[in-house]
Amino acid sequence: MKANTWTRIAVIAVIAALFSLPAFAQNNTEFRVTITNLTKGQIFSPPLVVSHSRDVAVFQSGSPALPELGILAEDGDPAPLRGVLDTLPQVFETAVAGGPVLPGQTVTVLINARFPYDRISAVGMLIQTNDAFFGLNSVEIPERRMRGVYSVPAYDAGTEANNELCAFIPGPPCGSGGVRDTADAEGYVYINNGITGIGDLEPSEFTWLNPSARITIRRTR
Repeated sequence: MKANTWTRIAVIAVIAALFSLPAFAQNNTEFRVTITNLTKGQIFSPPLVVSHSRDVAVFQSGSPALPELGILAEDGDPAPLRGVLDTLPQVFETAVAGGPVLPGQTVTVLINARFPYDRISAVGMLIQTNDAFFGLNSVEIPERRMRGVYSVPAYDAGTEANNELCAFIPGPPCGSGGVRDTADAEGYVYINNGITGIGDLEPSEFTWLNPSARITIRRTR
């Protein structure tokens, strides 16, 4: 077979592959990420939502948290983590909700994605804790006319000791943001075991059972 014949076959194969890709592979597609706080007494910090490729993860269970994720999990501040993610070539877009999410309430964040940035993650602090955060970790974007619904646990960033003392907790009734106790920090991300009553917070008011959040992802059109 002649070389130019092979070239024509290769071009046809590439064109066929392009037409077989999902619609969002060729154009930006907007997604609605809806986050519901399922806890009784924990307030979520403004959630950070990320669209990205499969080659990057915002966090990984059993591994150390990014320092910027530690800041979010300890003080509810998404800006440092968002700033780092926005510099990565594997990240397409980041978005932050306009405010905190109270128990039983829902917030919606709009974000764009396109192939190969076909994963979405979302994180936010449970602000009456030392370093707990809810985390949706790198889920695949749902197909057209479909939606993804996810029950999301609360993780521990492992960057601060869980002493449950108001001197180290930013949310009400404590109000101690920017103060850290790292002496006995675990050093890796794991499922948080809630408020146990060893410090200043009453478990009956502030603890939770997982899942801590329900997150729904769907296309806006």
